[in-house]
Amino acid sequence: MRYTRMLLALFAIVGLSLGISAPANAYAPVNVVHTEQVNAGPYQLTVGFSTWPLRAMQSLDFSFIPADGITGKSGTLTVVTPDGRQPRTEPLARHPRKREVWGLDIRALQEEGQHQFIFDITGPRGPGKGTLNLEVLPQPGPPLGLSWMISLIPVFALAGILIAAWRRTRDET
Repeated sequence: MRYTRMLLALFAIVGLSLGISAPANAYAPVNVVHTEQVNAGPYQLTVGFSTWPLRAMQSLDFSFIPADGITGKSGTLTVVTPDGRQPRTEPLARHPRKREVWGLDIRALQEEGQHQFIFDITGPRGPGKGTLNLEVLPQPGPPLGLSWMISLIPVFALAGILIAAWRRTRDET
């Protein structure tokens, strides 16, 4: 009898936990707050940003939406930084949270200044190339060194407390 009650209580708890809880969205939807148009040869491309204006070292989502969809098309994106060193080329891939378009998920542009996004698209109407120039503003908030110093104050305080406690207990023995 005792085990039956415990088993029924366990089933009730598990059943209520599973029955009441709704499935959680693992990721928030991609909110586009600003768009720019790019002509890549015969293809019209809408570039969407989840944050505007763009700031250095600020994570955001990019979406790249051809006017007639991504079906039957492929392409690459080359990002040229303001200093022009080591342009990075990567294939245009589906956005992880917005599968019907190409995109970059939670990406940050590391430097302020003029960035170039160069799109090379191949599709049924042939190849196309287009460029989008983006002005990236300075990073938000205080300088990075100052932010690190402020965030490390609790670590140094804890280390000081631990050293003081260790010295007190060591002296008493």
